[in-house]
Amino acid sequence: MAARLCSFCVMDSSNPSIEFDANGQCNCCRDAIARRPHEWWPDREGETRMAQMAQMLKTQGRGKPYDVMLGLSGGIDSAYLAHLAVKILGLRVLAVHVDGGWNSEPAVRNIETMVRQLDIDLHTYVVEWEEMRDLQLAFLKASVLNQDIPQDHAFFSTLYRTAAEFGLRHFLSGVNFASENIVPPLWGHPSMDGKHARAIHQRFGAIPLKTFPFMGLVEFLWITRVRKQLTVHRPLNYVNYDKELARQELTSDYGWRDYGGKHCESRFTKFYQEIYLPRKFGFDKRRLHLSSLIVSRQITREQALEELLAPIASSAQMRRDCRFVAKKLGICESELEALIDLPPKEHLEYPNQMKLHRGLSALKTYLRRATLASNAKK
Repeated sequence: MAARLCSFCVMDSSNPSIEFDANGQCNCCRDAIARRPHEWWPDREGETRMAQMAQMLKTQGRGKPYDVMLGLSGGIDSAYLAHLAVKILGLRVLAVHVDGGWNSEPAVRNIETMVRQLDIDLHTYVVEWEEMRDLQLAFLKASVLNQDIPQDHAFFSTLYRTAAEFGLRHFLSGVNFASENIVPPLWGHPSMDGKHARAIHQRFGAIPLKTFPFMGLVEFLWITRVRKQLTVHRPLNYVNYDKELARQELTSDYGWRDYGGKHCESRFTKFYQEIYLPRKFGFDKRRLHLSSLIVSRQITREQALEELLAPIASSAQMRRDCRFVAKKLGICESELEALIDLPPKEHLEYPNQMKLHRGLSALKTYLRRATLASNAKK
């Protein structure tokens, strides 16, 4: 049966959480459009918010070695964020990089280039490879959708602990509304569910994980919601952020190198998005990225549909990527193929803390809507 396509963006019913209204518009882009004026300010208001944020960070950073911390992956969003923070805002930055063993060569070079030319300090945490490898194999054997949980969990837990180590209370995130506003509801699984990651490893893992930076959801919520140990800021939401223009500026000013598609600075994420997801779950993640650009008015729906006509990657490139991932994981290609072709499993089939996560998400949504309603009455 052919997938039903949204009348506004390019999300379709290949994602099970998609719903359509009477006009054929999906719930994902409807929600993003409703959030747009409250999450993205590509105008004078954004300039004011940016200036206020920068001044606050400088004031609170007096007498300390750094004003703020940011994550540096070698990707375009984090690289442009570093440029913005240092060159435009004049902030003293500590860059943090978590090496999970999957960095592409251009990403490594981009990190080195940005750190050197911006003259900023870099703190790198290297995840013990045998433990990362074993956890990722466990997730493949679990046959669940979100295969990026091991990398993402290590990244975020390390960031929060590094902030505590250096006494930093503010973090700049490259997450941005312009290119990442489409969020399918109740799909995938949160990366900070440490109970879930531990449970999958306990079921399918082969070696003890003695050093992997696990963080339970309760600890994560205690740090971020109760103690408010680290405040996350998203400066790219204060500018008219256009990823293509940012790419051109970084290439011209820093010799920044392209690494392929969105989030493909990680060789594993490239495999996950271009091979694992489409083949196992029938979902082309380009739809999220392109639909986000439609909502932010950076491309038209027609341009997005034309881009989707092209294959995600060539057959030859997919074979090379599978060969690389299999070799890196220490298995043969046929074993990796067999893992991809296992019947899909729901994350909820394994121990998790989704009830807590969903309850807090529902509370956050309620509070956001109540605040918007209150502001509208004023």
